[in-house]
Amino acid sequence: MKITKVEATPINVPITVDVLDLKKKTNVSICLVRVETDDGHSGFGITGITEEEVITTIVNKVAAPALIGEDPIAIENIWHKLYWILSPRGQTGYAAHAMAAIDIALWDIKGKAMNEPIWRLLGGARNKVPVYATFGFPFFNRDQLGEAAKLWVANGFTGLKMTAGDGATRHKNDRLISDVIEEDIERVRTVREAIGPNIDLYVDGNCNLNPSHAVKLAQAIEQYDIAFFEEPITQNDVWQMVDMRQRTSIPLACGQNEGLSFRFRDMMVAGAVDVVQPNVVITGGYTQCAKIAGMAEAFNVGIDNGGAWPHFNMHLHAGLANGGLIEMHYLAVECCKQIFDGLPDPEGGWLTLPDKPGLGFDINEAAIKDLASQPLSGGHGKQ
Repeated sequence: MKITKVEATPINVPITVDVLDLKKKTNVSICLVRVETDDGHSGFGITGITEEEVITTIVNKVAAPALIGEDPIAIENIWHKLYWILSPRGQTGYAAHAMAAIDIALWDIKGKAMNEPIWRLLGGARNKVPVYATFGFPFFNRDQLGEAAKLWVANGFTGLKMTAGDGATRHKNDRLISDVIEEDIERVRTVREAIGPNIDLYVDGNCNLNPSHAVKLAQAIEQYDIAFFEEPITQNDVWQMVDMRQRTSIPLACGQNEGLSFRFRDMMVAGAVDVVQPNVVITGGYTQCAKIAGMAEAFNVGIDNGGAWPHFNMHLHAGLANGGLIEMHYLAVECCKQIFDGLPDPEGGWLTLPDKPGLGFDINEAAIKDLASQPLSGGHGKQ
């Protein structure tokens, strides 16, 4: 079996947030990568939270020509070939995104060729994974946030995640960071009061805060029993996370946008995190994320899905014995519903893995054709 074609397509998916009669319009952008072989097998992968046109160019102009004729089952060999082409001096970022999308497509092919789902090829530790819902976006005002929290709990979720910081450091010339923090404290209080004491509540800073404000926020919301504070500090600064971890009782998590495994090594060696969050569509695909999970197990550090795209990440966490939570990110899930068929839905706080080979779901070709012809957002596939 040999690779005959590798092709990337940038796609912008319009989303209408149909919650509490809000009817807010937004968009989520991805890069879809397909790999084909000479014996008729094909696989696909995606990457997101990036500049989809940049990734498309990297895949089509740089990676694809180097992969023609390669054995798609020799994934480790291909991963390292791509590493030395795209990241010869340890670059993360765009290179890791491109490698992730290609790697997922290769695992999809491997699963189809061997008639096994990816989660079984990765180890088959369990056939279902626990989920939490990311629902608490900045476009909800405080009252809407509380009502939305109740709605997600009513829909069966026992864990909820909300954002904090709302671009505070990036937009510090437009508003006082202290004002953002004070509002965040009230928003967290509102959600906790809405859902009661028995629902896990997670907070995601999206790398928006500087160390002092992150610590201030963490210490103020400790009383609301936060399950973890995700990416509280800009740049995921390892040593500032170490310091913060000593100053709050809230567990710290990060890693969804980190590109290479050495960053996770540094976090764990330093004692900066309680939970690492490699994301297969960003962090080099299944090939690298499985190795990061192995490091986490050795350090007795938890591993959960952050950064969305649950239907790709579910395979990693079902395959490995130390797999953790899957993030049912509202915007990303709505995006995937438009472009893929056969996606499993969570039930009773769990997502059951498909038995179909490979990823276990399919591309909606008509939707892709239509969306690929639409103008791109010019954004970052942000959620």
